[in-house]
Amino acid sequence: MAASSNAEQTQLQDMEEEDAGMEEREMESEEEEEGMGVENSDEDEEDDSSEDEKENEAEIQRLEEQLSINAFDYNCHVDLIKLLKQEGELFRLRKARQKMSELFPLTEEIWLDWLKDESRLTEEEPNREKVYELFERAVKDYICPDIWLEYAQYSIGGMGSPGGIDRVRSIFERAVTAVGLHMTKGQMVWEAYREFENVILSTVQPTPGRIPSHEEQEMLNTQLERIHTLFRRQLNIPLMDMEATYAEYEEWSEHGVPEMVMRQYKNALQQMEKCKPFEEALLVAEPPKLAEYQAYIDFELKEGDPARIQITFERTLAENCLVPDMWAKYTTYLDRQLKIKDLVLSTHERAVRNCPWTMGLWKSYLLALERHGADHQTVSDVFEKALNAGFIQATDYVEIWQAYLDYLRRRVDFSKESSKELEELRAAFSRSLDYMKHDVEERFGESGDPSCIIMQIWARIEALHCKNMQKARELWDKIMTKGNAKYANMWLEYYNLERSCGDSTHCRKALHRAVQCTSDYPEHVCEVLLTFERVEGSLEDWDVAVQKTETRLNRINEQRAKAAEKEANLARQDEERTEQRRKAKAEKKAQKKVQKGTRAGEKRKAEQDDYQDEWNEDAGPKRHRGNSDQTTDEYMETETGLFGKTAPPGYKPAPPAAKKTLQGASAPSHRQNDDNPELRNDNSSVFVSNLAYTLEEPEAKLRTLFETCGPIKQVRPIFTNKGSFKGYGYVQFESLVSVPEALKLDRRDVEGRPMFVSPCVDKNRNPDFKVFKYNTIMEKHKIFISGLPFSCTKEQLEEICGNHGTVKDVRLVTYRSGKPKGLAYVEFADETQASQAVLKMDGMDVEGNKIAVAISNPPRRSLPDKPGSSRSTGDMMPRQVYGARGKGRTQLSLLPRSLHRQNAPVGKVENGTAAEQVPASTAANAAGEPKQLSNSDFAKMLLNK
Repeated sequence: MAASSNAEQTQLQDMEEEDAGMEEREMESEEEEEGMGVENSDEDEEDDSSEDEKENEAEIQRLEEQLSINAFDYNCHVDLIKLLKQEGELFRLRKARQKMSELFPLTEEIWLDWLKDESRLTEEEPNREKVYELFERAVKDYICPDIWLEYAQYSIGGMGSPGGIDRVRSIFERAVTAVGLHMTKGQMVWEAYREFENVILSTVQPTPGRIPSHEEQEMLNTQLERIHTLFRRQLNIPLMDMEATYAEYEEWSEHGVPEMVMRQYKNALQQMEKCKPFEEALLVAEPPKLAEYQAYIDFELKEGDPARIQITFERTLAENCLVPDMWAKYTTYLDRQLKIKDLVLSTHERAVRNCPWTMGLWKSYLLALERHGADHQTVSDVFEKALNAGFIQATDYVEIWQAYLDYLRRRVDFSKESSKELEELRAAFSRSLDYMKHDVEERFGESGDPSCIIMQIWARIEALHCKNMQKARELWDKIMTKGNAKYANMWLEYYNLERSCGDSTHCRKALHRAVQCTSDYPEHVCEVLLTFERVEGSLEDWDVAVQKTETRLNRINEQRAKAAEKEANLARQDEERTEQRRKAKAEKKAQKKVQKGTRAGEKRKAEQDDYQDEWNEDAGPKRHRGNSDQTTDEYMETETGLFGKTAPPGYKPAPPAAKKTLQGASAPSHRQNDDNPELRNDNSSVFVSNLAYTLEEPEAKLRTLFETCGPIKQVRPIFTNKGSFKGYGYVQFESLVSVPEALKLDRRDVEGRPMFVSPCVDKNRNPDFKVFKYNTIMEKHKIFISGLPFSCTKEQLEEICGNHGTVKDVRLVTYRSGKPKGLAYVEFADETQASQAVLKMDGMDVEGNKIAVAISNPPRRSLPDKPGSSRSTGDMMPRQVYGARGKGRTQLSLLPRSLHRQNAPVGKVENGTAAEQVPASTAANAAGEPKQLSNSDFAKMLLNK
């Protein structure tokens, strides 16, 4: 039994081993299959990654080629750096960053990425110096606490080298000097500095139980004093979360907080409370926070602490580095207040690197270099960079040349007859004139110096300092040949120079030439010549002067008379053409009315029915309201019938019931609001137009659109006689204050069309009223963009333009139907940002369209002829009788012309009604009682005709 049991156990063990072997083999086969699957998936991933790499490499090559064409494409640099970092191309990445840093100041984010990459790659001590140099470049671009903190932490890694600890302390000291006053981020630099000193303290403290030596005790005391000093310095500065630092100092100090430190801490706490509102405003504001920073700067300027003013400016510029006005304010403050050479010059250099297109910054930089005694070569190099900066106006080049020439003139010692500096000055003057003639004129189409200011300055220098009148006269001859001979002020300038440095003979010649050439103020030049001869001339000179001046003035008067006559003829021709166009338009309109009147059938019957309705209906005075896009007439009648006409003989008014029936049949219910004209108030109303004719429930729709502006008194959409909506109407509010809010809805999209909203104005009382709200003159802070794709939205354009400045408003130009024209106006915060946007965006590709960008300079709007300006009113009805659009279809008179009553002269017309003074003969008509005509009356009328 025991043997059999052992055999069974052995057999079971063998079976179990076989099962285990089978399981192992199955697992191995599964692992092999999984391995094959993994290999296949790895191969797929490799294929995908290789395709991505090819695409990225192609994009990298495209960006590099684009930069070879235009090295100043900032966004292209940024995209290239991102791609190279993604691909891990470290050598090419370093080269790309280096090129960008040579052309532009880098942002804090780009610098931190670069510094962290280089820090990881150069752990060996010999290569650490290159990283230190990179950090030094980084801290010069902007004052950034994070970069300083990264710099200090990197230096701690090298504290084991000789002099390493002193180097770390030096970097920390520079950091707290540069950014230690930063209200929100300065605290972390102070804490890092204290933490470093605490680590050093732990290394000099003796082990417990061992008595330190004298030298060790001195080192310990020195280190403790360093930490005490850091606490005291930090508590003397207003920083956020100062209370925690004070509590930490109380806990750390064995002898408590000294009384002097406590007083300093309280003062800093009070200062922090003053600054806290400005810091809170910055926290909640949207970038770039320029207004909030400006308020902060104004506050610090009043407080007068130079260090705090400087850190506030630096914080502002870190977020608004492309705002030239802010750089100008900062550099001006440094030039006039601090006057520290290194700080002033470095700030000027940063300013022109950030905003190289701003001439004023380069000009201030040249003055600062001269003011602080920079060598001549440095000033010349900066000037050459300024010439290549790409200014946006021709006059900018004139001003920068003037600044450089002024600098060169101040270097010359004119007591010497000839010197190297004088020759250099003359060479610079000659070069400036050539530069204006070739470079500036070719680029801008003008020299930028029409009055030849540079040549005038050169002539004065030659005359006053060099006593070289011959050269001065040659220069003035060139000035006059450049189109300036017709201006009196130019001749008088030359005359004054001759009076100061020349002689009487040349003065007389100059005045005689001025009399012959001047065309703007010849009388003044003639008077100067006569005065000169009274003082210095002989009788013969006086006679010649009188003869020349009289001849010249007579010729001038003849020319002026001819010009005035020519202008009058042109005005008369224009008026005649306008009158011809008006008559042609009137004839064409009359022909259309005749054609409409000849139609038979139901239309003629409808006209007669409408005509009967007009005599039956009661209505208020006709009103006119204007809009910049659309002028409309609201159909209303006078109390005497249609437009003041008397009823024909034998006419009997319809009974009230029939009248009500006719009104209900011919006019839709939407006109119920028009039955109470006395309730209207134009001052609290707006005119709404350009709405779709197919707009459903226009009254409800308008009420919904304008109810946010204030309580609405009534909404009056205008309909045709057949009940169709005309696309315009009126919205009257309870209060006048709602009108400005309603006008803000102008151009709002309503069912695919821009809705026009304008003031409700009586055109009869205000015929010259215009509501065109856009300027028709040059707007230097606004740019005009053409060639935009029709799919471009306002948000897309804001994003594109936002890269070049602060966008205040974007207006896409559309047709009345709401379809885009591919045009837009973009308003920037100031002129400089707009000019920079023109430089950067002109020729840009937007969704396959090459756009054109220029400073906004809209064409002048042609003024329409005033109604009735050239019409004869002796034999015509007043304009108000027919309304702004003449007779309507339902206003045709069915009486023969010979039976028309001659209307008495109409007085002053207001709101479409005649004045109260009417002749007695028409009193009955004004009262609505038609006068019965006899046969003799008809005979008299026919005989008169």
